[in-house]
Amino acid sequence: MLKKFCLLLFLWLLCSCASQREMAFSSLQNGDLIFVEARQENLSGAINRVTQTSEHENFDHIGILEISDEGMFVLHASPKLGSVRQPFQEFYRSNLKNQQNMVVYRLRKEFGNAVPSAIDKAKTMLGKPYNSTYVLNEEQYYCSDFIERAFRSHGIFEHIPMNFKNPKTGEIDDFWKLLYKNFGIAVPQDEPGTNPNQLAASANLKRLGKLNENFIFSSDEIENHRKRMGLIRIE
Repeated sequence: MLKKFCLLLFLWLLCSCASQREMAFSSLQNGDLIFVEARQENLSGAINRVTQTSEHENFDHIGILEISDEGMFVLHASPKLGSVRQPFQEFYRSNLKNQQNMVVYRLRKEFGNAVPSAIDKAKTMLGKPYNSTYVLNEEQYYCSDFIERAFRSHGIFEHIPMNFKNPKTGEIDDFWKLLYKNFGIAVPQDEPGTNPNQLAASANLKRLGKLNENFIFSSDEIENHRKRMGLIRIE
């Protein structure tokens, strides 16, 4: 009995350590998915209340990392910026300023070949405004919608019925009632959509760890990383 207890304790500690693992800058790869941890208030808190899948880690935003000979970028649909190709350093620092940690996920090996076409598809969606209603359409995108569309031809993610109900009350969350009242439309409860927590829970992804808060973004470091990735020819 004691041996069994010790084994379970060891496994719990091992899993706990793994969940807190940090990602080194040099470990990032083209096509990595960067999830932004949710806050407890405003839109972030409202998204988290109705979509959270874990008590320990929840997300309100997601982008895909592009590492090319032009530099490092995050392709994402932002509430403030719309669908953009944002320099990685800017994306990273902006989220830290908002006190939101970032966690890196990666496609499992069998889906690795989906990355190039997903990034190409994401680039065709740049410049579109953010979809604040979350009702799917072809002219606006929200963050997880943007990512689902990027990988759609490979079937990595799927649509699920959207939920706007507060789990504590079983009723539509007050934030969403007011939001959709201002839009002049009904709350799209159970209409097809996606959310960051759903994507993070996909069996097609592997959680790698939190982005290290001590990244140094010198031009030499970024160039050396791109060389290691084979994106710059070394003379």
